[in-house]
Amino acid sequence: MSDLSNTALRVGYFVNGYPAASHTFIRREIGALERLGVEVVRYALRPGSASFVDPEDVLEKERTNFVVASGALVFARCVLHFLFTRPFAFFAALRTSVRIGWRSDRGVVLHIAYLAEAAVLASWARRDRVQHLHAHFGTNSAAIAMLVKQLSGLPFSFTAHGPEEFEKAQWLHLQAKLEMSEFAVCVSLFGRSQLMRWSRPDLWPKIKLVHCGLDAKFLAAAPPPLPREPQFTCVGRLSIEKAQLVLVGAVRRLRDEGLSVKVTLLGDGPMRQRIEEAIRAAKLEDSVTLLGWASGDRVKQEISNARALILPSFAENLPVVIMEAMALGRPVISTYVAGIPELVEPGKTGWLAPAGDEAALALAIRAVVETPTAALAAMGAAGRESVLRRHDSLKEAAKLKDLFAAAALPAP
Repeated sequence: MSDLSNTALRVGYFVNGYPAASHTFIRREIGALERLGVEVVRYALRPGSASFVDPEDVLEKERTNFVVASGALVFARCVLHFLFTRPFAFFAALRTSVRIGWRSDRGVVLHIAYLAEAAVLASWARRDRVQHLHAHFGTNSAAIAMLVKQLSGLPFSFTAHGPEEFEKAQWLHLQAKLEMSEFAVCVSLFGRSQLMRWSRPDLWPKIKLVHCGLDAKFLAAAPPPLPREPQFTCVGRLSIEKAQLVLVGAVRRLRDEGLSVKVTLLGDGPMRQRIEEAIRAAKLEDSVTLLGWASGDRVKQEISNARALILPSFAENLPVVIMEAMALGRPVISTYVAGIPELVEPGKTGWLAPAGDEAALALAIRAVVETPTAALAAMGAAGRESVLRRHDSLKEAAKLKDLFAAAALPAP
């Protein structure tokens, strides 16, 4: 372990696209580490969004160093620096780029571009006196962090969130990244099992469980009273894996059976047009409302306005929005997918339906409408207690701080 007793631990955080509306959990993690005394330097290839609706994301953008925006001269200078000052390390990293790029879904050329990006990031990390580099997601951000280690010797780790990493584990060479890393973090037991599935058993001790956490904005506030109206909220990117089309079908079924409910969808994405068309085709314009991306405060308010959160996903890992809803004392309707059953306990904190089953989802929504408010409040209280115990951002960040300290280089 490094001797860090007299200096602040200085960690670099690296993400492909940051900040982003869907990466609030990373922002919270960084904030918690900083409250624990860790100095965090933010790096990203590029901003995660063209525009930001949350003021906190605007501030994060100003604090983040963007590799792609550095310019051709910076890229050339950094690549030449490592080529001439550390030629053996440079060619070892080049071999790695070719080897993993050869059997990937992105090809060799793009992985050689990763090497150039790694040269810039390694140079910046040295400039900023970073002692450890942590990448979020096991995709290209982890690949670049791995190349940074080969170029400069800077130790790295990464968080694998899923589901993409686990669906493309062999193409992403997760085992090679785990092997070269100091450790890898998974945010659920399900995620840990999947990374174990795609790696050698001797590497399993490197896989650490650290949950995503919530900050005081959710944990300290008293849950607002539940509404009596049949109002529901669904938060997530409008994409095929989030299954909002199944939710529209369930609302149509309920309408046809004589039960009218209102659902607010927060988020945006490639399925927006298809979802809008499905709403119009079912004549549900008065029942289902699309709000697009919203600030964190607006998301919190919409969840508070709901009788329950609905997340009908086909693929997930451990959705942070479920934690947010539970912290606000709201029951959750979701699916038997990935780590969701680690959060939602049927009959205790919410309802689970088979993914893709409109009829089962409609039955769960009907159950929420017909359940007395006092019983829903009790379910919400049980969910809040679970989140307070297992998803406090400061407690989870303390685990990360210990892992970083054990792996970090000595302070310069």
